[in-house]
Amino acid sequence: MERFQANINSTMHAILIDWLVEVAEAFSLSPETLYLAVNCLDRYLSGNVITELNLQLLGVSCIMISAKYYGRGSVRAPPRQVESFCYITDYTYSSNELLEMESCVLNYLKFELTTPTANCFLSRFVPQGKREEEVLSHLLFESLASYLCVLSLLDYAMLRYAPSLVAASAVFLARYVLHPSRKPSWSSTLEHYTRYRAEHLEACVKNLLRLCHESPSGDNVVAVRKKYSKAKYKFAANMIYPTSLPQELFL
Repeated sequence: MERFQANINSTMHAILIDWLVEVAEAFSLSPETLYLAVNCLDRYLSGNVITELNLQLLGVSCIMISAKYYGRGSVRAPPRQVESFCYITDYTYSSNELLEMESCVLNYLKFELTTPTANCFLSRFVPQGKREEEVLSHLLFESLASYLCVLSLLDYAMLRYAPSLVAASAVFLARYVLHPSRKPSWSSTLEHYTRYRAEHLEACVKNLLRLCHESPSGDNVVAVRKKYSKAKYKFAANMIYPTSLPQELFL
């Protein structure tokens, strides 16, 4: 992004993603819809100059594309759906502007929308992790891992890690938060299913932990923590997260 964007920085990016989390909640969109929207957004930003004025337009276009891809609407968005996405921006943009940006994004991506995201891998890794948790803690474990993965979307620097690595690291950290005294923190079962050893996860896990304590843009990013502070998600954002991790976890 830094190579192409003279007017967009990582703070603006984080604020936009946080807003997209709000939009996804408002429209009851699936988690994968959010992840694909962010994927489309970041791919477009990596090769196209966008002004600060049109950054929100790009974001809402990407989540509309993703919502249609996952079945909310036909190949061509019904007018009411386009209107809904205009409404969510307080009519900052017209339906024509939204559809024009949608076309720009799809053409740049060559309509290649099928892509693995961290959420795809999380849906595979979490069930394996649940097998090693008590039944009563299953939902909390799942919510913790989900929260950590969504936090990763806010930090543009996390794009250095493969989606599968982010998902595995989220599972690793969720397990440790729930059972800090359990040894080893990573199991042979999870190593088999994720294809990662504990030592491979160290840097990513530590960055996820950093995001638990630091906001990429201060008080302007609140939607993710607000969402995961609800009973529905077992108050995952309100858990007590360690300030550091023992090095032996990764040996």
